[in-house]
Amino acid sequence: MKLLRRWSQAWREGRDERILRERAIPEPLWAAVLSRYPFLQRRSAGDLAELRRLATLFLARKEFTGAGGLAVDDGIAVAIAMQACVPVLRLGLEAYDGFVGIVVHPDEVVAPREVMDEDGIVHAYEETLTGEAVDGGPVMLSWRDVDEAGDTAEIGYNVVIHEFAHVLDMRNGEADGVPLLPDAAAVRQWLAVLGPAYEAFCAALDADPDLETVIDPYGAEAPEEFFAVASEAFFVNPLALRDAHPRLYALLQGYYRQDPAAGTDG
Repeated sequence: MKLLRRWSQAWREGRDERILRERAIPEPLWAAVLSRYPFLQRRSAGDLAELRRLATLFLARKEFTGAGGLAVDDGIAVAIAMQACVPVLRLGLEAYDGFVGIVVHPDEVVAPREVMDEDGIVHAYEETLTGEAVDGGPVMLSWRDVDEAGDTAEIGYNVVIHEFAHVLDMRNGEADGVPLLPDAAAVRQWLAVLGPAYEAFCAALDADPDLETVIDPYGAEAPEEFFAVASEAFFVNPLALRDAHPRLYALLQGYYRQDPAAGTDG
């Protein structure tokens, strides 16, 4: 068994080396896409080199499909891959092995939904989506929101990071705001921080629905949404999140093994 694992690892490493050698994202394309996202330009040269490596492998492993008349070109694919790989910069691309497909729409979409109430009556409604992640895939994204991520970073909004945080959350079952963690002690620590932060966030919005927060108010919908929107702010507006929610920032810093606020002070 150990020999088989070593052989499998060697084969994967050889495959990845070939991809990086033969299909690396061209420097002009990488630079052009990166220039649209200032929150990524602030990262160190080492981080950007690793991000480019992961994005190249991501493109080789995932299948992109355009919807609503959108043709997914190289620029669109790289923009999505670049942002999708930010959360797994230290976790590794294997965290995304559970799905393959990515569907890209030109803009938000309206999806039909059904919900059953306590009396067993089914109610139909429509929900407007800019992105959606389901267990096993695909991941759906609005290109308009992906494209505008450089401008919306100031308000802590990034649809790619949001949906891929959900992907990470679902590695250990249904999305519940608790991603895959190393042991029970880590889970207890996670809940001891995320739970009170979520409850305080909901209470603050209940007291003042117009409250301006670095975390999108959508996070009050459920703990899994709180984790996803907090992850958005962590990566695209880290100083604001660290100042407003230092314990939550530290929790995410430990999980993602990154400190996006480093080097951005002053």
